[in-house]
Amino acid sequence: MTVDGSGDKVVFRCAAAEHIDEVLSVLDEAAGWLEAREVSQWPSRFEAAWVEEALTRGETWLVEIGGKVAGTVTVDWSDLLWADLGGTAGYVHRMAVRRWAAGLGSVILDWAGDAALQRGVNALRLDCVKSNGQLRSYYEAQGFVHRGDVPVGGAPGQRQDDGPVTWVSRYELALAVR
Repeated sequence: MTVDGSGDKVVFRCAAAEHIDEVLSVLDEAAGWLEAREVSQWPSRFEAAWVEEALTRGETWLVEIGGKVAGTVTVDWSDLLWADLGGTAGYVHRMAVRRWAAGLGSVILDWAGDAALQRGVNALRLDCVKSNGQLRSYYEAQGFVHRGDVPVGGAPGQRQDDGPVTWVSRYELALAVR
């Protein structure tokens, strides 16, 4: 059983196509919060097309506390952004929590690490916009190690072949068999 810092039970439920509005609602709330603080991590709103593939693959999760959706996370099993480093890993994308559930991030990252271990990989990887110093410090405090900065096409939060270039910082956490 997973619990948060308050001792409340945290449930991870695989999101399906019919949950897209809940996923987008959490992402948009987080994106709005970031935008209000002038943090250029994500677009101000997410488009359904950006999350549909991961939903179809069963890689997006809703995180619930007390039966209420508190967050969302996607754990992918490949990411071209890491092709130059090789190896197998779980890749955390679009992790977001509702403001009332602030502090839930470490529980989500622990769960993602366990999911990766169950999948037989020994690393958890993620990235964030290079200029987001606060998020970079958070990941480092969670034990993630900086693995270089790389350019990606598109605005922050997007991955496109055209448009502006955004520099992102890659982070990796080595997972130990428990």
